[in-house]
Amino acid sequence: MASISYKHFTIGIEEEYMVIDPETRELKSHEQKIVQEGEKIIKDKVKAEMHQAVVEVGTDICQNIDEAFLDVSNLRKTISMIAGDLGLAVGASGTHPFSHWERQLITDHVRYSEIVKELQEAARSNLIFGLHVHIGMENREMAIHIANSARYFLPHIFALSTNSPFWEGRSTGYKSYRTKIFDKFPRTGIPDFFDTIEAYDNYVKILVKTNCIDNAKKIWWDLRVHPFFNTVEFRICDVPLTVYETITIAALFQAICAKLYKLRMQNLNFISYPRMLINENKWRASRYGIEGSMIDFGKEIEVNTRILIYELLDFIDDVTSPLGIRNTIGYVHKILDEGTGADRQLKVFEETLSTPAVVDYIQSQFLSGL
Repeated sequence: MASISYKHFTIGIEEEYMVIDPETRELKSHEQKIVQEGEKIIKDKVKAEMHQAVVEVGTDICQNIDEAFLDVSNLRKTISMIAGDLGLAVGASGTHPFSHWERQLITDHVRYSEIVKELQEAARSNLIFGLHVHIGMENREMAIHIANSARYFLPHIFALSTNSPFWEGRSTGYKSYRTKIFDKFPRTGIPDFFDTIEAYDNYVKILVKTNCIDNAKKIWWDLRVHPFFNTVEFRICDVPLTVYETITIAALFQAICAKLYKLRMQNLNFISYPRMLINENKWRASRYGIEGSMIDFGKEIEVNTRILIYELLDFIDDVTSPLGIRNTIGYVHKILDEGTGADRQLKVFEETLSTPAVVDYIQSQFLSGL
């Protein structure tokens, strides 16, 4: 059989960072100064977000995981340096351990004003920080095929990314409380199965025509065929504490896409499961992270989440070398050994009983290992 090319599986990564007052450890508005200074150095790779205490960054289109690592590292270092010069600090966590959303300012921008006007308290309280990973596709038909099957694996990778155990000063009992906050938005969560790309496009058209949305970017699912780029965008994960975790998660998403593509090229399909079932695993991942169990739908039994993650690593093993990500994927074992961001935040809290100490830890991890 002719060898399969994986060249079109490019990577783009977006991360949302929290801006912190180094003295109080509270979230703090940077009055868009970080964005203004950032634009001078990294141009359009830095953007404002709805809340003024959030900064969003995005990489270039990266041809491989090594490029992505350098890009994300550079973005984190640049934002950290700019924030420091302004007397501020930055961190990466799905939620801030104790800041209250009511005290946070909304960015003055027409798009955010519209969202707040429509979604009201659900929008104002949506003070969360995510990771979005775009994987390039050869065409939109292949993108919808891969998105349909990739849905099954979302909870597994989400479990590895869980990094938001606190909300407004309380330990929530969840490893990712961020998803619970975002659930208040419409058009979120695991998407349905779409038979064809036309079926997806028709769905979007109906929503636009009936004034549910003005454009397809207001579909905020955990994964979506991007409305403007030839990518599948994975949106389920909390932003991780460290660059190494971010890159590992991006590599996992790239590998899943490549593996599903390889199966398709061999006229094989990965089974698609109903959204209701995948949702059960997503809930377990948000509650327990990697410490619980999930459902193996094929066998119809509960299985330790770690075992399912090892099975996922076996499933993608044959594409990791062609993609050049074998070493990167190895970092999954470190996450399984040392715990996710949520596990490590909770450990700091257990030792100190102090949410400000957790904020200090989050800050300390931002450039860890760079």
